[in-house]
Amino acid sequence: MAGEKDVIMNSEDSWQQTGLYGGLNDGTVVISFTDKSLEAYADFVPPFINGKPLDVSGVARVLDSNNIVFGILWDELTNALEECNLTRRHVTGVLIAKGIDPIEEIVEYFEMNPVLIKKKKVVGKKDRVDHREQSPFVIVKQGQTLAILHLRQPGKEGTNVHGEAVPFEIIRPDGVTSGNNTDIEGNKIISKIHGQLINTKSVLSVQEHLIIKGAVGYRTGHIVFPGDVKIDGYVSDGFRIYSGGSIIIKQTLDLTEIVANGDIMVSGGIIGKGVGRIKCGGGIKTKFIENCRIAARGAVMAEAEIINSHVFSLDTVRMGDKGVILGGEIYSLHGIRAGGIGKKGSRATHIHCGIDFTIQQEKNKCINQLRALASKLARLREMTEDPDIDFGTKAKLAELIHRLETEQQSVSAHIAELVGKIKADENATIEVLGEIAPGTLIEICNVALFVVEPLRKVCIRLDRAFGRLVVESLK
Repeated sequence: MAGEKDVIMNSEDSWQQTGLYGGLNDGTVVISFTDKSLEAYADFVPPFINGKPLDVSGVARVLDSNNIVFGILWDELTNALEECNLTRRHVTGVLIAKGIDPIEEIVEYFEMNPVLIKKKKVVGKKDRVDHREQSPFVIVKQGQTLAILHLRQPGKEGTNVHGEAVPFEIIRPDGVTSGNNTDIEGNKIISKIHGQLINTKSVLSVQEHLIIKGAVGYRTGHIVFPGDVKIDGYVSDGFRIYSGGSIIIKQTLDLTEIVANGDIMVSGGIIGKGVGRIKCGGGIKTKFIENCRIAARGAVMAEAEIINSHVFSLDTVRMGDKGVILGGEIYSLHGIRAGGIGKKGSRATHIHCGIDFTIQQEKNKCINQLRALASKLARLREMTEDPDIDFGTKAKLAELIHRLETEQQSVSAHIAELVGKIKADENATIEVLGEIAPGTLIEICNVALFVVEPLRKVCIRLDRAFGRLVVESLK
């Protein structure tokens, strides 16, 4: 065993030190030390032929000569001596003295909350995993614990087998510190805002914006973020984005689903493939909108085209001077401005202005509910006319019919209430700089105009006095 000091002493040397006589064939003990002499080990070699065995007093002198004065394990030492002498075999690696290990001092440090450390998920061969659900971003909430303080643990000196003090080591763990938008409260580092957690050289900060340098795809997974989101690349089909703020996309959006509390700006265009959906708490600005469903509280601005889409706005829908609306259905509370609406030979376009689309949707939902109730009531009334059903069943059917009739009356009353609120802006106008194609249906506050001949450079408004739509030339 490697050590600081090896001592080989046979029985002759031992007895010479004690005034006794010994030979070269006498028993031998070899002592070695571990690092810092915290432990001492001995190898015992039996005597040869007529040699004399080691005894405890002889080994004690060896210990003394090597300054082994602390933590001597006399029982282990004696047992090893006896085994060596009796069996005449080597006994090696016997721990004969043990000191006291020093206790490390650990300085005070903040340890990052392990919940926030991204770990690669272990997936079995048979497991089905949607990798779009995997995100490399760590999102935290306001007030969430980012790191926990570990108080200083004082160290303590040890003692080696020579009775000497062994100094303790000072451990400085790789902790973290508080950065931007974080705060230290008591024994925690907490986030001051909702946002993305950034760990830069062990400094924790929270970023209120999520900036994605490339595209949204399997590398990023779905995006769910409480603040603003900025995407430098395109958004691949099949990936969803949810933002508590605004969304800026610098290229084309291959839309699956987007929900944002703020504005949405797409430098390219929005392609929905018939199933893409957007819900927006602010306005939307893009180059074109194609085959998707969009609902926004703010204005919807599309420079070039809105094609075969359902667009709902609680503000206005505005196009570029040559921008056209082709097919689909547009609901705009305060009106529309476009370069053209419809095209000969294409699907018909329906324009609805002056109404609150949220109330209209609620009204449509209630109408569908009325239809379902009417169907159920018709079936129940038919069942009550069956002469074979007993009195008890008839009574239960009558009770159910009464309950559904009451619900029917309640839904009808709610529809009447909604109708009174649905006309939200009788001053809404539709301005078209180019042509409105035949076959286009235009409504303002539920007053309709079906276009049978091309209309060019016109403004359409509601004449409230006569309850009709008026077509005027644009100045």
